Amino acid sequence: MAPGVKSNFQKDCVNSPLTIFFDVGNTLLFPGAGIFAPLHERKLTPSRDLWHAIERRTKREFDSAMRDGANPVFWQIFYTHLLQELDAQDDPLREALVNATHLSANWNHIVPGTREILERLGQRFQLAVISNADGKVAGVLERSGIADCFIAVTDSGVVGCEKPHPAIFETALEGLGIAPDRSLYVGDILSVDYLGATGAGMQSVLLDVCGAYRESELPRVQSLEELEHSIEILTK
Repeated sequence: MAPGVKSNFQKDCVNSPLTIFFDVGNTLLFPGAGIFAPLHERKLTPSRDLWHAIERRTKREFDSAMRDGANPVFWQIFYTHLLQELDAQDDPLREALVNATHLSANWNHIVPGTREILERLGQRFQLAVISNADGKVAGVLERSGIADCFIAVTDSGVVGCEKPHPAIFETALEGLGIAPDRSLYVGDILSVDYLGATGAGMQSVLLDVCGAYRESELPRVQSLEELEHSIEILTK
């Protein structure tokens, strides 16, 4: 179990009935070929280690800017740093990458075992989705073979507001008639997911695959497997 998970979950709030809400990008689904296409056209192939290093750096900068009241664009920051590392500082390429990343259809890589974990969690909890997307994330989940694991999908492109605004979380909760403190939100960015959800009265845990928050005291896991194991321990 990741440091901080047990100490930051209140056991009396992790008993059934509990609804677990998930983010989609970098939580359930990860970048697919469409996102990498502009790089591959330039014969650029960043390693997984470099990608994660840039992600860690970007999350720190993005969270800091959000704390300062700015309105940063995560992927603009990310690709600025990535292209600098690849010695390919090219504004049209960066714009193409940002545009490709903003298309929910390009988030179509699913880690093996994801559906099986969701099915097991779904035997004990209600599962739902809250995602900042382009209004088409339900179709992406369908094509990825996991849409039927969720009882509801709240897409910012449909409801008209984005995380971390409390309204998107409240819309999802009210739609299912769920009290905030009986729900858990799983996402990957502190300022958007964790603070957005907890600001709406929900519990939250970070799915921190790249290790951006490993030095923090925040509740975090590094995989869905670890999330499932942590919840199993806490609900015994």
